Amino acid sequence: MTDVVIWGCGGFGREVNMLCGQAGLHVRGFLDERPEMKGRAVDDVPVLGTVRDIAHLRASVSIVCAGVGDPALKQRFARLTAEAGFRIAGPVVHPGVHVSPRTTLGRGTVVCAGVVMTVNVRVGEHVILNLNSTLGHDVVVGSFVTIAPGVNVSGRVTIDEGAYLGTNCAILEGRRLGAFSMVGGGSFVRTDVPERALFAGVPAVLKKQLP
Repeated sequence: MTDVVIWGCGGFGREVNMLCGQAGLHVRGFLDERPEMKGRAVDDVPVLGTVRDIAHLRASVSIVCAGVGDPALKQRFARLTAEAGFRIAGPVVHPGVHVSPRTTLGRGTVVCAGVVMTVNVRVGEHVILNLNSTLGHDVVVGSFVTIAPGVNVSGRVTIDEGAYLGTNCAILEGRRLGAFSMVGGGSFVRTDVPERALFAGVPAVLKKQLP
């Protein structure tokens, strides 16, 4: 059994803890930057502090950075983990999810129950594919992307680094979502989405540019 530590002990971090158990991984603890959380237990798992506090575990654990949904925060945690010399955990995949030999998953990616990926899907590092989301043929997902529960991504869609797709949104075939863009929950996207733009609605339209 492989030992892992999870960045983030909030709601999704707790879900990742459960997923790790289902995938046969032993969770040694959570990481959290809030000083008041260090030493507490969340779902009977200790909060260990930050990577600075677990230097003695460097040779014995790998770290899951996708215990939070915010793409920018995942990116920051991945940088801190690498700078501290820790190994990034491999993909954490629910045992009920079929991964085609023609599909690739990057390090630290989290694949939750009910996810469906068809053929020639390429997923980067530290991606969250949340409950019951679907990815069609030839979809490309960049690193640090978060795909919320119930999202439907049609074939040949490209999702660039750090994009966030809200719960139950749908993306039309062949579209491109720019880096660190955001799609509102329940939206239907039928056009390309520029980087750092918030699109929402049915059909989805530009609501504002993001910083």
